[in-house]
Amino acid sequence: MVGMLSHVGKVRKINEDSLGVYENSQIKLYIVSDGMGGHNAGEIASKLAVDSILEFVKNSDVEEDLEKLLADAIKDSNEKIFEVSKSNHSLNGMGTTVTTCLINNGKMAVANVGDSRCYVITSEGIRQITKDHSLVQELVDSGNITQEEAEVHPNKNIITRSLGTSPKVEVDTFLLDLSTICKVVLCSDGLSNSVSSAEMLSIISSMDNESACKELVDLSNERGGRDNITVIVFEGECKDDRDFTRE
Repeated sequence: MVGMLSHVGKVRKINEDSLGVYENSQIKLYIVSDGMGGHNAGEIASKLAVDSILEFVKNSDVEEDLEKLLADAIKDSNEKIFEVSKSNHSLNGMGTTVTTCLINNGKMAVANVGDSRCYVITSEGIRQITKDHSLVQELVDSGNITQEEAEVHPNKNIITRSLGTSPKVEVDTFLLDLSTICKVVLCSDGLSNSVSSAEMLSIISSMDNESACKELVDLSNERGGRDNITVIVFEGECKDDRDFTRE
């Protein structure tokens, strides 16, 4: 069973995060999107991203390349958001991150733009699949700061790639064998900035998915709730009976 929850947090007045889930007998699709922009523009951008990706995938042949399908869906979404932002002055400059998973026939494609994340839990522990498109991540990659310094960097929320802010967008994709994966986590940075991956692993491994989502959101809010918080947790196809609650 999939667990999902989106919360405004304790500081923001509007929840600019969106999430989407679609499951049928053939495919499963999960999306987390974190909007940005003045007034309610971020909320509009994130919802447009979720709705357009859902529609694109539903109307596509899922037997084709899963990574290409997700990338094409995100690029189509980018064009739609960009056009809407240009058609309305109050929405100009709006954008959103997106991280999404598409499952079919034992394979899971993951695609992302921005700093919303995908983690997988296996018998070996928890692993981040996506890489943030952010200024701080670029500093880590170049060796200018350490990963530990990145966690507390004052500019950690500056992203370098988003949907809707330019006519074209580059999408990162990954293809995974679902049989090695016990659980999957999608989240906005409102969660990952306040709850460590080790804490996610401990919570998700100790309760059902719906309860885990609530526990994760509650923990983030206890630590200030400075941003909107969105999380989806769903099952993989791991057949391993070993304890995967260790880091």
